[in-house]
Amino acid sequence: MAESPPAHVEIFSNAHNTRIGEQTNYIVNGNYISNQQATLVHLLQPILDASHTRDRENSPPNSACFPGTRTDVIRTIVAWVDSWLLWNTHVLWLYGYVGCGKSAIALAIALIFEERKRLVGSFFFFRNTGDRSRMTRFATTLAFQLAAAIPEAAPFIEKAINANPGLSQLNLAAQLRHLVYEPFKAAAWSGPLRWTTHLRGPFLIVIDGLDECEDHKDVQAFIADMLDFFKKNPLVPLRFFITSRVEEHIQSCLEKDQVRLENLVNHCSRDDIDTFMSACFEAEIERNPVIKAYTRNHGDWPAKEDKDQLVDHIGGSFIFASALFKYIVDPTDDQSTPMDRLPHTLNMNPGLDILYAKTLSRSKSFPHFSDIISTLALTFEPLPIIGIAELLGIEAFEVVRVLLNLQAIIHIPGTDDLPVTMCHTSLRDFLTTENRSGCFFTPPSYHFYLLYRCSTLHDSQRPDTAAVLYSIRHGAKHVEQFIQLPAAAQGPFPRFPQTLDTLYTHIFAKSENHFRFSDIISSILLREPGLISIAEISALLGMETFEVVRVLVNLRPVVYVQEYGHSPVIVCHRSVRKFLTTESRSGRFFVSPSYHFRLSGNYFSLNLERLLSPTPSSLNAISSQWCNRSHWHWREFLKVISQNPTIYNELDQLADLPPQTSSYWHIFPFIRLFLGVFEDPGSTLGVDSETQQIWPVLTKCIGCLALALEGDHAPDRWLHYSFNKLMVFGYVKIGLVRPLGILHEQSMALQHNVRRVEAAIRAKVVTCIPSYAFYLTQSPSYDAVFQQRFEAFMGSKRR
Repeated sequence: MAESPPAHVEIFSNAHNTRIGEQTNYIVNGNYISNQQATLVHLLQPILDASHTRDRENSPPNSACFPGTRTDVIRTIVAWVDSWLLWNTHVLWLYGYVGCGKSAIALAIALIFEERKRLVGSFFFFRNTGDRSRMTRFATTLAFQLAAAIPEAAPFIEKAINANPGLSQLNLAAQLRHLVYEPFKAAAWSGPLRWTTHLRGPFLIVIDGLDECEDHKDVQAFIADMLDFFKKNPLVPLRFFITSRVEEHIQSCLEKDQVRLENLVNHCSRDDIDTFMSACFEAEIERNPVIKAYTRNHGDWPAKEDKDQLVDHIGGSFIFASALFKYIVDPTDDQSTPMDRLPHTLNMNPGLDILYAKTLSRSKSFPHFSDIISTLALTFEPLPIIGIAELLGIEAFEVVRVLLNLQAIIHIPGTDDLPVTMCHTSLRDFLTTENRSGCFFTPPSYHFYLLYRCSTLHDSQRPDTAAVLYSIRHGAKHVEQFIQLPAAAQGPFPRFPQTLDTLYTHIFAKSENHFRFSDIISSILLREPGLISIAEISALLGMETFEVVRVLVNLRPVVYVQEYGHSPVIVCHRSVRKFLTTESRSGRFFVSPSYHFRLSGNYFSLNLERLLSPTPSSLNAISSQWCNRSHWHWREFLKVISQNPTIYNELDQLADLPPQTSSYWHIFPFIRLFLGVFEDPGSTLGVDSETQQIWPVLTKCIGCLALALEGDHAPDRWLHYSFNKLMVFGYVKIGLVRPLGILHEQSMALQHNVRRVEAAIRAKVVTCIPSYAFYLTQSPSYDAVFQQRFEAFMGSKRR
């Protein structure tokens, strides 16, 4: 049996020059399709469990009209579909509150027009079910159903795909136009179908639960484009039947003259609820030996007055009726009988919230209750019992024990490998709204715990289990949900403080052997103020972008990037920063504050590289940014250096790196350090006793610079006008440095290396730019001015 195409495969990825051949039969997910349709499955990647024919137990909502109920509203909708196009609208919107039976009616309408061979397609949205809660594959799914319902449309769909290889990259409106509206119109106005539509009536597309779709802007785009199509094509024999709750983004688009509005509240019948409850109780009496024995001795149950009171109590909500009935008759661990529970329901406040709370309270004392319920509320697709157990690290029987008492509101499948689903999405709304659910509230910060659990499964030895596959597909989504929370809502993590260090160590260990891992992490963590992008990291560290991405891909649970490029890299939670900056916790992943020194130098280097660029467009603004960031990191480094003597050892080790003739990457931080000594009049760096250790390091690094300059095979790099102006005629004219009593031996060594630097620069100038050479040798007055300024500067430090 062929499997449903994976959601991650790009739509139309193999759509070039495709032919549809002779028909043979295949089975795809239980649906018989021709090889023509099989080809379209490959091309369109439809969602095969989104239509009215899906397995409703495993792909909710599992709603159907009880026989003999809803006849009035169904008759109204059927009459609208059958009416002449000139007399009625192309769109009917049936709206109503939670649990009033919209999905059941949508199913009934779809079945009626499928039997009449006038159903083009159907799409039943359901929240937190992957692509069924998105618009991503909405157009392609309807197109596939259109080809199956009206084979004459298939060639037009194929033609659209072949003519537009990039169709998958177009917006939803364009996809619907090319794949659904235009193919339907072409098929409807050609051949025998043109005459049959006049006899049978318009075709129908059923869309249920539009409010369950998470892509609100795409929903609005769909509605706007649909209405625009019908405005331009008023005689096209197609209608849309849409159901949803009243949501602002839908209501504002559908409340138009082109749409017929039907409020389901106006069609709710007490007789329908009475019929439903009577049938349910009669079936339960036949099935349940306890109730059957009770009725033999006590007569009818429930008594007519109790049943009438119950029907009045329910109002018009079928979901409330169904849940209330299950609450009464389902077995519990408290040894009570249905006869005991019926009086409690009569006194229960109307509405689902009380029912949900009463039902949940049956299992709240069991171990792992909160984790299991929170997982059901926040996971992005339903998991089977064994999947929930593996994700939470508990036993399957512990999940079953909690869920058995909750069957009034949660559907438990017959086997452990089928998904556990909520009977209605209103339960998720209840659990995630604190002022409604109280002690059963699932805080949004629980996304972080699910992220932690997903991370622990990434390296599982069983990569094909439901929980592992879920962690791979949706772990990053828990990151996205978590970082969108305000800091106050993210909260501390008192439930698992010890596991945080284990989690973070596990995550960072995945990338620690990659090139420049430590530099990348340090750049992200210490880059302040603001955020840093991957493009800036690669420029700052002199790396290829793909090398940075390779490190960050494994860090998605703790580092979030919306798009790999110029989007900011975001540390997902403040606890990550605290972990990395606390050496006793992070160990080998510790980010030392001394790295500000290197960042300052790197930005300084980047600034000079920009100045050297042969294309100076936008250089002023960019160079100013790099310069400001270099200064900021320099100031942060100064705050740290006087408080932490071990930093001198780190600088000393860095200065020992071998000089490179083609790259000055490790030299620039020391140039920045040297200049920093003189450019900040308020700094006591190198003067007070605590920081005099800087001079041996400076001496060594200036020696490295001299060696690099002396061996440079590309001297013109140092002689670009802007660079020359900055380095030669400014700070780096350092041959004028004098000892001035700063530890004589250190000063002499420093002076020697400084003169080597000056000599190397002068030699390059004399060789390459004779006019500059003349200026250097004939301008002692400039030297005198510079010396006066330098001595005044050092005098201010001594004072």
